[in-house]
Amino acid sequence: MAATILVVDDDPVQRRLLENMVQRSGYGVVTAEGGDAAMALLTGSDAPVIDAVVLDLVMPGLDGLGMLAKMRAAHLAIPVIVQTAHGGIDNVVSAMRGGAQDFVVKPVGIERLQVSLRNALTASALKGELQRIKRSRDGVLTFSDIITRNAAMAAMLRSAQKAAASAIPVLIEGESGVGKELIARAVHGSGERAAKPFVAVNCGAIPDNLVESILFGHEKGAFTGATERHTGKFIEASGGTLFLDEVGELPLAAQVKLLRAVQTGEVEPVGARHPVRVDVRIISATNRSLIDRVKAGAFREDLFYRLHVLALTVPPLRQRREDIVQLTRHFLARFCAEENRAIGAVTAEALQRLKAFDWPGNVRQLENAVYRAVVMSEDDALGADDFPQLATQAVAGALETKDMKVEWRPAAPAPLLNGSEIPIAPLAAPAMPAAASLPLMTADDEVRPLDELETEIIRFAIAHYRGQMSEVARRLRIGRSTLYRKLDAIDGKKPVSDGSS
Repeated sequence: MAATILVVDDDPVQRRLLENMVQRSGYGVVTAEGGDAAMALLTGSDAPVIDAVVLDLVMPGLDGLGMLAKMRAAHLAIPVIVQTAHGGIDNVVSAMRGGAQDFVVKPVGIERLQVSLRNALTASALKGELQRIKRSRDGVLTFSDIITRNAAMAAMLRSAQKAAASAIPVLIEGESGVGKELIARAVHGSGERAAKPFVAVNCGAIPDNLVESILFGHEKGAFTGATERHTGKFIEASGGTLFLDEVGELPLAAQVKLLRAVQTGEVEPVGARHPVRVDVRIISATNRSLIDRVKAGAFREDLFYRLHVLALTVPPLRQRREDIVQLTRHFLARFCAEENRAIGAVTAEALQRLKAFDWPGNVRQLENAVYRAVVMSEDDALGADDFPQLATQAVAGALETKDMKVEWRPAAPAPLLNGSEIPIAPLAAPAMPAAASLPLMTADDEVRPLDELETEIIRFAIAHYRGQMSEVARRLRIGRSTLYRKLDAIDGKKPVSDGSS
């Protein structure tokens, strides 16, 4: 969802004008007729999430300066843009000293307001991201660093917070890329072991013959190549937390020693004569069903019940689409800071397309997509064209139907024929004939190249919508600039027949 702006003004006409400009700028808007009403809104038990405030300085009752003071006292770190009439420079100076982010002069134009809002939102996101980076470098993350507005995610986090206050073994389940290690770090950082080591181990990336040495350590000369003593991850994490990512990938022999370590609090380094006492909290994670691994004989049942005392399931990103906008802005601020780029926003169209994307790689894929967009973009705002994977899904989705029937016979590659190979009705208006189809096979009985299929889909859409390029782009779920770029690429190749000759 778009950022929500609170407009505070006692003048109903001015309030309505600002509300209209904010909505036209693509943001959500909430209004209040004065400082007292605004503070009640911001501090109430059912307070909405407000991303920025546009505040009139001169109001009866609680004025703008008074509201800024109350926001500061209530620790409300929300960027504020103050409005002032001509000649009110003294009040502006006082407001800026009181914590205002920016000021605009009445009557403000929409372009000036858009710039001010964009800068305020970017600065706020950047400040929050810098604080997260600092905490991350200090080795401490808490639940306040986790971004979500999703009910299922919030319920999981409440359970995780309870787990942080105890020593209960935690198993975090979820697809790759959903942020299982982030949850583990928050549990560690919110508990009494926060100042102690947090050691993460990817069990699926360790060669089988090195698992015991890496986890439990080894003595010098314990095996060929052991030229030095190695302490192992358990001893390294002593006093703190050991995070075993992809724990289901451990070989059975290592599972036996892990079970002993969990039960007794002792580890036995390879080649050691005596066990070593360790004080470690274990948090495990898996992207596979451990109970299925148990049934298949690949994971010990007794170890499963030792680790599976409290299970936390992190929902995939496609099930928490309301978080995508916030996460995108979070990553934008972070990568702009890291890459020294001045990209202030993501367009409304791009945000809608990002929310509609399935994100099979979850939050990690979104993070990488924003990183690429920040590095490659030449504009001051990211658009849908800066995320090429969005167009990939649009083309793939266009070729999918609920009932796909393919006749495995050669078909001429050029014209759009009537038949029953692949209905392409989802791309067109409801009035499109149901018999329209797209041949999959060449005359040589080979699958046709994807770019050739894409070309025919684009040509068909242009003909069907009579050259209305905005409608063509909307129906194909790509940006207009992407459509024109694809047409330029098509024109640079050998023309593909559209059936008109």
